[in-house]
Amino acid sequence: MIAQISGIVEAYSENSLTMSVGGVSYEVHIPTAVMKGLAGRLNKSEKMSLVTYHYHQMDPSKSIPVLIGFANRIEKDFFEKFITVSGVGPKAAVRALSQPIPDIAQAIDSGNLSFLKSLPGIGEQRAKEIIAKLQGKMGKFALMPGGSDGSKKIPTNGLGILKEDIREEALEVLLQLQYKKEEARLMIEKAFQRRLDLATVEEVLNEVYKQKKLKQ
Repeated sequence: MIAQISGIVEAYSENSLTMSVGGVSYEVHIPTAVMKGLAGRLNKSEKMSLVTYHYHQMDPSKSIPVLIGFANRIEKDFFEKFITVSGVGPKAAVRALSQPIPDIAQAIDSGNLSFLKSLPGIGEQRAKEIIAKLQGKMGKFALMPGGSDGSKKIPTNGLGILKEDIREEALEVLLQLQYKKEEARLMIEKAFQRRLDLATVEEVLNEVYKQKKLKQ
């Protein structure tokens, strides 16, 4: 699988880039929300690196390899969660992600049907399914910069969860989200003070987001 691509931008359109890598040109599909974030960096003949989601689109007589590009791993993580919803495949998700990812994440968390229904290709029933599947799992993504306003199980040592590991991984994510180190540490510590049973990075980030939302 192709997990990342680095090359020279040959051309770009509203939802795709053509990149030259070692003499081979690759078409990379880009969700609108991601493309808007790349806008200031898009120049022909400039070098660019993208995290990619690689899959095969199955047609009756052939299998077509498809690359979908993201500016960073967190955007790709959101995309991978989004396509776990029944009926939302990679192609539909590229089209649907037309608004900033933190805005979509906040809409899912708050059960905002109207916002989700406004996304291209997402009707009322699909919006309800998205909320049912993903609500309560959006903390990391709602904390991303750029909006309008790691669900990784930690190993245990046989005596309980290694909470220091959870803290460190949650800290890494918040740093990627452009929070200052001391601010991020304080947010994490407060999350554990409120809930001693936090057992995954995702739970920590959801708690951080929940409290941040209450302060707004």
